[in-house]
Amino acid sequence: QVRLAESGGGLVQTGGSLSLRCAASGSLFRIYTMGWYRRAPGNGRELVARMTRDGRTDYNDSVKGRFTISGNISHIYLQMNNLKPEDTAVYYCSAFVNAQGSVWGQGSQVTVSS
Repeated sequence: QVRLAESGGGLVQTGGSLSLRCAASGSLFRIYTMGWYRRAPGNGRELVARMTRDGRTDYNDSVKGRFTISGNISHIYLQMNNLKPEDTAVYYCSAFVNAQGSVWGQGSQVTVSS
């Protein structure tokens, strides 16, 4: 079993920066990808950024140039710069794991005030 633990997030003004961290534990060799998703009030969950085992990255168009995903399969980070009010959401770390499916962290609140 793979488990995820998140930290980071918080409250910031428009234009500010925050970071998120996710630590994976368990059968790390079974992880295919890790990434960050978010859910804003009244919206569905959407991909923010993800990373494959070999380091390829993929971003939601709305965060390109502002957010950076980094790390490796055991730890991933999301650096969020130039934050906007529309980035306000609960952010979830996620891993896609062989024979386990999608695994989720507990969620971290990110609030951007205007």
